[in-house]
Amino acid sequence: AEVSTQSTGEISNSMQQTLDVATDPWGVLVERVEVKDVRLPQNLQRAMAAEAEAHRDAKAKVIAAEGELNASKALKEAADVIAESPAALQLRYLQTLGTIAAERNSTILFPMPIDMMKAFAEK
Repeated sequence: AEVSTQSTGEISNSMQQTLDVATDPWGVLVERVEVKDVRLPQNLQRAMAAEAEAHRDAKAKVIAAEGELNASKALKEAADVIAESPAALQLRYLQTLGTIAAERNSTILFPMPIDMMKAFAEK
């Protein structure tokens, strides 16, 4: 994982210093070190891929949780608005029934309060 976070220039500088320590006593001067290709063992590649996948999964869970939080706040605001007016709740109920009936091409029967029926029966 440390290799993946370093640039090739940093790796080259580190190798240059290591080589200088080993070659200076012999009087050999290494002028330049350049890293062109790094090959990682399969086990390390799999471990790095698993770590990246776990990081993506964790990020996705955080985003989903934030979405749930925003949705719950919006629902609470809607509930507060509807709670202020009983007529608003009834209109929302009728709108929902209309939407369901239009989507499924069906007729919906819904119960009416008995008090409303008594008013018609007395006439």
